[in-house]
Amino acid sequence: VQLQASGGGLVQPGGSLTLFCVASGTIFSINIMRWYRQAPGKQRELVAQITSGGSTNYADAVKGRFTISGDNAKNTVILQMNSLKPEDTAVYSCRMDSTLYTYWGRGTQVTVSS
Repeated sequence: VQLQASGGGLVQPGGSLTLFCVASGTIFSINIMRWYRQAPGKQRELVAQITSGGSTNYADAVKGRFTISGDNAKNTVILQMNSLKPEDTAVYSCRMDSTLYTYWGRGTQVTVSS
């Protein structure tokens, strides 16, 4: 099973993007789904996560601007990003943790620039 992230692109400051992450097959018993990002020269950081019960957590830098949602049955996690800033520029990757395995998706580039 592979994760495919999509939805990245170039957007102006203040704009919005929606990132999608879909599994190529069925992942059973997903416990938590996460979005990470890594900017050039910086360490990868956790952006947002959602548990199977629907609890969410966000990095302070994106609170109030980003919204994570997920559908365990469809093995899909979505990141809605609003009010984007240049400092949000990074490669965004998704991750899904099941009871037995951890799955990573290849990243999608988000560039916020005028």
